[in-house]
Amino acid sequence: MDITPHTGNIPGAMHEFASRIQEETPVPLHSIHVVGSVLTPDFQPGRSDVNSVIVLERIELAFLDFLVRLGTSYREKNIAAPLLMTPHYITRSLDVFPVEFFNFREIHRTLAGEDLLARLTIDERKLRLQCEREVKSMLVGLRQGYLRALGDRERMVLLLADSVKSLLPLLRALCHLRGRPPSLAGSDLIRSLQQPELPETGSFEAVFALARKQEDLPEKEALTSLFDRYYHAMESLAEYIDALAN
Repeated sequence: MDITPHTGNIPGAMHEFASRIQEETPVPLHSIHVVGSVLTPDFQPGRSDVNSVIVLERIELAFLDFLVRLGTSYREKNIAAPLLMTPHYITRSLDVFPVEFFNFREIHRTLAGEDLLARLTIDERKLRLQCEREVKSMLVGLRQGYLRALGDRERMVLLLADSVKSLLPLLRALCHLRGRPPSLAGSDLIRSLQQPELPETGSFEAVFALARKQEDLPEKEALTSLFDRYYHAMESLAEYIDALAN
């Protein structure tokens, strides 16, 4: 995936944040990496958060307190709290979080230090297993979320939006498992699902479009119908990923 056309999405506030960390860090710094939607066509300035991974030689409370002080200045600029890791933690966690590290490897921009994300090796068996586990967990979440929403349309839209956003990293991993180059754009990822084994993928596109423009609430009947189609499409997706183990 070529993120080069989208590196300009990284706001000046993020570059400033990274510079301050380099200059003022109270503990040894290994590297700073921007990750996630800011490096994709799906980034929405002023609405999307800017996510990052900070790699330290060791994690100390002094650095957490340092970030707390910085956070008061950058939270309002959509700079999300960074993920903090050490090189050892990353090496020993590739088998536990293969989907996350696969996406970090494919979609990142190193702002400072060594680019250790580019050379991560992901076990495809564990990648498939996590994809299956996550989709099946999302099915549980959809059922519980539907009950908690109590028919409230705004809650229903948020439930579907959160679900489809969480699905995108899994779809990138799934493309890789199928021997296809993953796409950066969510809409392209969803279209890559279109095949006989996965009926109703149109519901993924509809939910993704809804997530991009949440202020327009569909009527309750249309929303319930969309939820039903999306839920059953997710069931089919879980079965499809399960079959990849054979």
